[in-house]
Amino acid sequence: MSIAALSKLDLSPSRALVNLSTAELVERALANGEGELASNGAIVCKTGERTGRSPKDKYLEDTPGIHDKIWWGAVNRPVTPEQFDLALEIAVDHLNTEAERLYVFEGFAGADPEHRLGVRVVTEQAWHSLFASTLFIKQGSRAAGADAVWGHDWTVLNAGRHKLTKEEQERLGVDSHVLVVQSLERKTVVILGTEYAGEMKKSIFYAMNFDQPEQGVFPMHCSANVAKDDESNVALFFGLSGTGKTTLSADPHRALIGDDEHGWGPNGVFNFEGGCYAKCIKLTPEGEPEIYAAIKFGSVLENVVLKDKREPDYFDGGITENTRVTYPVDYIPEAVIPSLCKHPKNVIFLTADAFGVLPPVSKLTPEQAMYYFINGYTSKLAGTEAGVTEPQPNFSPCFGGPFLPRRPSEYAEMLADRIKRYRANVWLLNTGWTGGPYGEGHRFDLKFTRAMVTAILNGVLARETFDADPVFGLHVPRHVEGVPAGVLHPEETWSDREAYFVKARELAARFRANDEQFQMPDEVRAAGPQG
Repeated sequence: MSIAALSKLDLSPSRALVNLSTAELVERALANGEGELASNGAIVCKTGERTGRSPKDKYLEDTPGIHDKIWWGAVNRPVTPEQFDLALEIAVDHLNTEAERLYVFEGFAGADPEHRLGVRVVTEQAWHSLFASTLFIKQGSRAAGADAVWGHDWTVLNAGRHKLTKEEQERLGVDSHVLVVQSLERKTVVILGTEYAGEMKKSIFYAMNFDQPEQGVFPMHCSANVAKDDESNVALFFGLSGTGKTTLSADPHRALIGDDEHGWGPNGVFNFEGGCYAKCIKLTPEGEPEIYAAIKFGSVLENVVLKDKREPDYFDGGITENTRVTYPVDYIPEAVIPSLCKHPKNVIFLTADAFGVLPPVSKLTPEQAMYYFINGYTSKLAGTEAGVTEPQPNFSPCFGGPFLPRRPSEYAEMLADRIKRYRANVWLLNTGWTGGPYGEGHRFDLKFTRAMVTAILNGVLARETFDADPVFGLHVPRHVEGVPAGVLHPEETWSDREAYFVKARELAARFRANDEQFQMPDEVRAAGPQG
């Protein structure tokens, strides 16, 4: 398969700056006019037209070597090798002719030395290279291990400033000026037309989701932490953007492993990344003190509005609700470095239910765990994808559908195997709405959610008495310390009880319509909603 275009990329020392320090990248980004320095020391950058991922503009090269392994459909849409070649040529030509300098990061994805990829990220903007050096694992760092030897596996070419012309769109067979295209065989990602930095991060996560299962590792869209006084008390938090993975894993009473992407391998759980990528809309030092304190020099704020004296205004969503901050994982006090831990005792699925009908916390049987994992119900929150302006009910298989190259059943079987083998408890935690659907009800109070998580992690909740939810069959505890009893049963929070059951049955019907697309054992399908 031709790699001629990639070989033409000019990475000569006169143009390509490799593995610059944080200070050098910040200096160059400011000198290039790519951002502003905020009063807290973070650099603030804008991502232009696209302030979230562009899943409708993402494609995968289809080749005989990978074709039968891929879950083709809305998530994985094919392009031919010839189309990929053309996208690669357009990106290389732009980087060679339009970029005065190129910034190159060479590091790792995967904290476990036995299961990691060597990643090269080539960008035309210094702040994008800073983003990559923050989110991935730097060579020579404690996270990588001083003796780690870098080897080149994956390449990300970020030519995001080049918007595809109409002629290029016609030649490529696409209808947008944005294109993110990935080749699993060539281990190459091409980004065109979008400056949203999260595309780089998620493309490598996608790569790990394909590569890691063949190494006996279960790749997961989750955060992870561990008790400071008990290294065997590990917890995983699955969920899509905005459901609370970063917030709930950044717990002052526990040590952070990572906030978004992990592998569960033979040795335990390990972080894929070297940094965190948190939503910061409505961020306060009282509500999320660890994240708030992590925003300092070396952090990158995306699309945050600056007030007088360059103070970030985290409550201003004028650019987007999807304001973000990127910071090294060791900016969280007592984070575990290198980011590896033992097998988890508790697995928590996070859902932001926009219907307002799921209980705030429930314990799942093994069969329910597989059912709710493979369906992956949540709500897309405002700004996380282009065109999403308010919460939208959504089923995302394995709580990470946009990042799954393989069939969801493969990942669900890996989860089932591990929770059985290591006897982990599995929970469903609703961080969404109560008292009514979005627009009528309100989101659960964070202090109540934290109390539920505390009860899970200290082992108290597993010993509680549970009642079966009348519609979903979920096992709802009768008592959680620090949480009013009425909050635990959603039908009691609605002013109109009958309206609750109408809405709950509507969501149950959506689950049943969604689960028809998946092959699953009869006992797993029977574990779904009853109403």
